[in-house]
Amino acid sequence: MYEKFSTFLRLEICVNRLKDLGLKKGLDNMETVRQRLLSVTDRWAGFEAESLNVHVDFPLFQRLALPVVSGKSKIPGIKIQDTRVIRLMEVLLNAGTQLNGWRTAQIHQAILTAFALAPDTYGLTQLRYDLRKLKAHGLLERDGRRYCYRLTEKGVKVALMMTLFHQRVCGPLANSLFHHRTDEHSKPITKIETAYYKADKAIQRVVDLLAAA
Repeated sequence: MYEKFSTFLRLEICVNRLKDLGLKKGLDNMETVRQRLLSVTDRWAGFEAESLNVHVDFPLFQRLALPVVSGKSKIPGIKIQDTRVIRLMEVLLNAGTQLNGWRTAQIHQAILTAFALAPDTYGLTQLRYDLRKLKAHGLLERDGRRYCYRLTEKGVKVALMMTLFHQRVCGPLANSLFHHRTDEHSKPITKIETAYYKADKAIQRVVDLLAAA
């Protein structure tokens, strides 16, 4: 993917195994390959456009924070400070390597590798609980009768929104040098520090409102 003439975004695909697309080699199949890859680039461009056009929907955050009933069980809500679920969503968004969906063991290994976690820090039992929570909220679905999972359309929207919210807002604030609470008797001496304090208070207010919902 690259920019051309500072105007066009060009996508090119390289396929090493046409068998993966259910196609055979040969010039006779060239048009079929072209049409198949056109649909791939269209889906990719659509997903990227959706990913780059994410708007924070606070009412949706509030609805997700509420518990839901699944069968005879009451499933807790999903809150923006839930680090485990955020990690899970971030991994599930990388679905390009798992076209047939993710198996539980694959998800577990991907999370441990991506976030450098020890197996005893985040076990399969905890993962299954988190998957059940996402499924109850309509964010995750099984691939037919197979025990493979993928995000629903709503799940993709929520995962993008929550992961980007954490990366662009919560992450920089939480890891900045200005994360300490303001002393009432001393004022920040720089504009950037003042701005960070204001942003931190605003984010904390959002978190408190969601926690109280």
